[in-house]
Amino acid sequence: MMEALRTVINYITGLYTLPWILIGFLVTILLSKFIKEQKIDIAMKKIGLILLYFFIPVLLFRIFLNTDFGLNEIKFAIVASIVIIIMYLLAYFFSIYKIKKLNLNDTLKQDFKKTVLTNQGRSAAFIGGALLASPWQVEAAIFIALVGVALFAIIPWILSYMHRKETKKSIENIHALPWYLRLYPWYLILFAIIAIVLHNITGVKMADFGDIGVVITFYSAITIPAALYYVGAGIHPSDLKISEIKKLFSLNHNIKSNEHWPWIRNIFLLTVIITPLFISAFFGILFILGLISSAWLAVIIINTFLPITSTNMLLVPYGINKKVTALSVTWTTIICVPVVVLLITLFEIFLP
Repeated sequence: MMEALRTVINYITGLYTLPWILIGFLVTILLSKFIKEQKIDIAMKKIGLILLYFFIPVLLFRIFLNTDFGLNEIKFAIVASIVIIIMYLLAYFFSIYKIKKLNLNDTLKQDFKKTVLTNQGRSAAFIGGALLASPWQVEAAIFIALVGVALFAIIPWILSYMHRKETKKSIENIHALPWYLRLYPWYLILFAIIAIVLHNITGVKMADFGDIGVVITFYSAITIPAALYYVGAGIHPSDLKISEIKKLFSLNHNIKSNEHWPWIRNIFLLTVIITPLFISAFFGILFILGLISSAWLAVIIINTFLPITSTNMLLVPYGINKKVTALSVTWTTIICVPVVVLLITLFEIFLP
């Protein structure tokens, strides 16, 4: 039995996990012929929560239990935090610059600013989770934990502050996120801390648990193909309309600035082009100068190319634009997933 599990593990790790995105997409097309799209979406949201709470934390625990978490990992955690801060600062200043260009009224100015800032948040746990099956899994796990804190703790607090400032009601405090998502980043980090402390004190690794260790490794390894299947299943064929693609890439400047497509194009420009290129150029230079490792470079660059996370939809009560956010999530997923798959493949080949 254990030998069978060990054999299967080899086929649900590394580059073998990437085709699960396509499998998820194709299965969704098949199911949509028999089941309403809305029911599929409801089921996938439940599956997403199961992955978030019962699979990803166990995978992080296993990775950190097998890691000597020392000075190098602490340095990367600091650098990753700086990268995340830079990404959100880029979004903030980009929104201020674009507000002037779009000639928005006072109400739309704040909505645009909050929508752009929120949609700099990326899908680190699901699509970025593919990195947990890569040679840079430790760095990827650190990045995922830090992104979780930003998405579910810091950004909601900033949006709540902005909302109170707008409404001038200092006592008003919105909690748009359900309690279990506000708890999630700390829940995730707890698994990492327990694994790090346990390993540093006892020196134990997953292999030391024998057959139980094999079962836990298999269980946690399922996370990656399951998460990538979830991503593929979230891409609906109905979204792939030529008319919508034309609107996304339209160069027509006569469209009214208060319509949603100019907003989506600007968010797309920020998340898919400006942010990845800026971060890649800066850290690419550091890598050439020998100041950072290939693992740091790979994880940082790939995380900046990740699509926008669908959990941003939960932040709509803070005043972000619902339609803009939904379409931005859809189109960055469609465009960025193939790019991320290509980058992972290239980095594994040329920067192992």
